[in-house]
Amino acid sequence: MEFKLNNGQTIPAVGLGTWQATGDEVYKAVQHALAVGYRHIDSAVGYGNEKEVGKGIADADVPRDQIFLTTKITNSIKTKAEAESQINESLANFGTDYIDLVLIHWPWTYERNAAVYSAMEEAVDAGKIRSIGVSNFNIHHIDAILSSARIKPAVNQMECHISLQNTRMQEYLEANGMVLEAYAPMKSWKIEDVLENKTLKKIGSAHGKTPTQVSLRWLVQRGVVALPKSVKPARIEENFQLFDFELSDDEMHAIRKLNKAERLFPEPDNVDFGFLDL
Repeated sequence: MEFKLNNGQTIPAVGLGTWQATGDEVYKAVQHALAVGYRHIDSAVGYGNEKEVGKGIADADVPRDQIFLTTKITNSIKTKAEAESQINESLANFGTDYIDLVLIHWPWTYERNAAVYSAMEEAVDAGKIRSIGVSNFNIHHIDAILSSARIKPAVNQMECHISLQNTRMQEYLEANGMVLEAYAPMKSWKIEDVLENKTLKKIGSAHGKTPTQVSLRWLVQRGVVALPKSVKPARIEENFQLFDFELSDDEMHAIRKLNKAERLFPEPDNVDFGFLDL
């Protein structure tokens, strides 16, 4: 299952998240994910795993042009020249001629965001990147990018799960031709909130599915790209088994009522790490 981006490219609806996975562990996770059907791998400079992710892709029995690869420009990058250099470093780390999607990992000042984004646009012109976008951007950050961008962002990747549903953000993105991507779709270190949720368990029992599969299916059915992270083979497989069932309107509505506006990760307007020399 894929979603169409505003530049005509397509993005697989489910990708393997790799935050906090490094070394041989992430290499094996990428290998297993690709073997069981994933075609979307989400990485970042800040994750420190681009080389291992690239090796996992290179050693897989899947052609490169069938794999959607994402990375993110880290917060330490402040200028256009620095962004250009980091894009080239990422290409070298992955061992690939192009990256399918590059995002600004976190917003900072409008001027800094625009400078980095300009370098990303030029990398698209040069064929180094196919799609560009943002991550953890609030609406005002995106509005500022849109005021000067030549190439519209394709996605905004944000924390999104049953307790932080981002429906208004999704409406804004769709109105502007962008796709919402969900990181921490199973509440990361608070996954027990998903596993023990009575609503998800009840819906899952009706479909012969787990609460995590229901929560991921709910995202995909909304038109949101889900990026579950795991390094465990069985869990990687479970997270991909979403395409043989469908949630009813009533079930979708029942999950909609679980929203608590509960954020696990930093609020984007209050992120200083990597930006300030404190």
